[in-house]
Amino acid sequence: MTIVFRHAIAADVPAIIGLLRDDTLGKTREMDELAIYHRAFAQMQSEATNQIIVGDQNDRVIATYQITFILGLSLKASRRALIESVRVARDLRRQGIGKLMMQDAERRAREAGCSLIQLTTNQSRDNAHRFYAGLGFTPSHIGFKRVLSDPEDS
Repeated sequence: MTIVFRHAIAADVPAIIGLLRDDTLGKTREMDELAIYHRAFAQMQSEATNQIIVGDQNDRVIATYQITFILGLSLKASRRALIESVRVARDLRRQGIGKLMMQDAERRAREAGCSLIQLTTNQSRDNAHRFYAGLGFTPSHIGFKRVLSDPEDS
């Protein structure tokens, strides 16, 4: 199984959104209309610290994650990597692709000078909790969110 993890390109956006929608939570959060996603992707391309990565196998996008590099003053002014939107194609789950993807994320984080990787996952995602714990992540914090506006209102 050869998978190439690479920076996403605009042509990958429909496949990425397809992966996000093929999910219990994502099917209610994501839209069919792709224009908003293309605009967001174009804007992200100008932000060197905010990247969408895809796993490509035989010209098929089979996995994706977002990695954002954040420099802060806490933790001795350390740089950290924030991982979001981790998805693997439904028909390829439980084959080690997620582990390979997280290894890729860790490599990118180290190359960017990060000393910490952090992520959040929905409380209802028990399988994801086990997956991340198995990779050495610890549930060290409690996360909070507050919705400021409906993205459709933007």
